Amino acid sequence: MDTRHWQHARQSRDHRFDGLFFIAVKSTGIYCRPICPAPTAKEHNVEYYQYAHSAAQAGFRPCIRCRPDSAPGSSAWQGVKTTALRAKQLLDSNFSEPQSCEKLADRLGVTSRYLRRLFSQHFGISITQYRIFNQCHFAKRLLQETSLPIADIAFAAGFNSIRRFNDAFLQQLHICPSKMRTSVKPSESTIKLKLPFRPPYNWQALHQFLAKRLITPIEWLTECSYGRSFKTELYQGQFTARFEQEKHCFLVEIEISEPRYLHPVLMIIRRVLDLDADTTLIESHLDEHINDAISLTKGLRLPGIWSSFEAGIRAVLGQQVSVTAAHNLVALLVSELGDKQDNEHIYFPTPDAVAASELSFFKMPQARKNALRNLAEFCVQHPHCEDLDEWLELKGIGPWTVNYAKLRGQSQPDILLDGDLGVKKAQASAPHFDTDSCSPFRSYLTFQLWQQLV
Repeated sequence: MDTRHWQHARQSRDHRFDGLFFIAVKSTGIYCRPICPAPTAKEHNVEYYQYAHSAAQAGFRPCIRCRPDSAPGSSAWQGVKTTALRAKQLLDSNFSEPQSCEKLADRLGVTSRYLRRLFSQHFGISITQYRIFNQCHFAKRLLQETSLPIADIAFAAGFNSIRRFNDAFLQQLHICPSKMRTSVKPSESTIKLKLPFRPPYNWQALHQFLAKRLITPIEWLTECSYGRSFKTELYQGQFTARFEQEKHCFLVEIEISEPRYLHPVLMIIRRVLDLDADTTLIESHLDEHINDAISLTKGLRLPGIWSSFEAGIRAVLGQQVSVTAAHNLVALLVSELGDKQDNEHIYFPTPDAVAASELSFFKMPQARKNALRNLAEFCVQHPHCEDLDEWLELKGIGPWTVNYAKLRGQSQPDILLDGDLGVKKAQASAPHFDTDSCSPFRSYLTFQLWQQLV
C-alpha cells in the first residue's frame, strides 16, 4: 500500500485495513487506527505511518478512543528482509525475557552490528527503542482493559522496576500510567482482554475443524468460543476466547499463574486463532494462481496448536490413520499421561512424561511408539529448538510429520502438505494448477484443499 491507498482506506474506515497503517493528525498531535470513530480530519492535517512506533517517534501520542495499541498485528509476510523480520517477530513474541542485541544476533546467525543496521534500515528505529515502545503499548492495553495492579502490569510488560516503567511510559506515550485509568476496578483473578482481527473471519470453518479434533478435557468448544489449558516450566493456566463478529475481535478470558508471562501467552493465542492474517490479501493471491481449479472459502484461518511438541505428537499419532482414529489416540495419551496437578485442570503431557513412558496402553506397532519417545527425548534435550527440520534425523519422523508441526505448531504460512491423503484427494478432483506459484501462502492453500472434502 502507498499513500494513495491509505487515503481511500482512511475515508472508508474499513476494518480490513486495521493495523496495516496508522494516521497522525497534526492539529491534535494524536495518531489513530484507520477505523477510529473520531471525526475525519482534513487531508492537509494528516500524516501516514506504516508502523505505530514511527508515529510515536515523530512526537504523536496514541488516541484514547481507537487505541492503536490494540490493533491487529502486522502480517508476517511483509516485504522486508528475512533477518530483520525474524528479529522483529522474536522481539514481539516475548517481553518477559528481554534479550540483548548480541544474544538476538547470535540466535539469528549474524553479527550484532549488522543486525542493528538492518533493523534500523527496515523499521526506522533501534532494537532497544522498539522493545521499549512495544512494552509500553502492551502496558497501556493492560491499564485500560484489566484490573491488574500497576506493579503487576509493569512486570508483565517486561520492566524490572516501577520507576523504570513510569519513566519509559511517560517518555513513549507522553502520559503517566496512573492517568490511563479513569476508574478503579475491583481486582479479578481472571484477565479479560480484546484480541482484534481483520475481517472476514470464518469462525464456522474453524469451529468445524476444531470440533473433529477436540481433546477433552484440555480443550473445550462451544458454539461461539474455544479454550484450552496450557503449561510450561515457567507458568500454567487456561484461556477461553469468545468470537465477536460484530466487534471484529475475540473476547479472551485468561487465568495464568505468573502474570509476567501474559504477553507471550497472548501471542500464542493470536497465533493459534490466526488473528493477524490478512485473508483478503491471501485469497486474492491464491485466486490469481489457482486458475479457478477450486472455489475458495472466504476468511479461512490456520487453526494452530499450542506448541510444536504437541503438534509433533499429534502428527505422529495421525500417521496413516483417519482423523477419528488419530483423535482417539491423542485422547488416550492425554488420559494416561496428562499432567494432573490439581483436580480442576489437566494439561497436555510433557516431553519428560512421554519419554519416560513405555506407552504400553497403545495398541500400535512398536516403531510408532519408538517414534513418539524419540521425539519426546529430543524435545527434552532441546527444549527451545525452532528448526523442526532437525526432527528428520529421528527414526520414525518423516517430512509429513515435520511439515504438519510447522503448519499447526508454528503456523508457518507457506507449508503445502502435498503428502497428505486429503490434499491428494482434493487435488485429484480439481484441474491441475501450479501450487508453487501460490507461495508464500501454501499453508492456506492446504486448508482450502481440505475444505473441498467437507
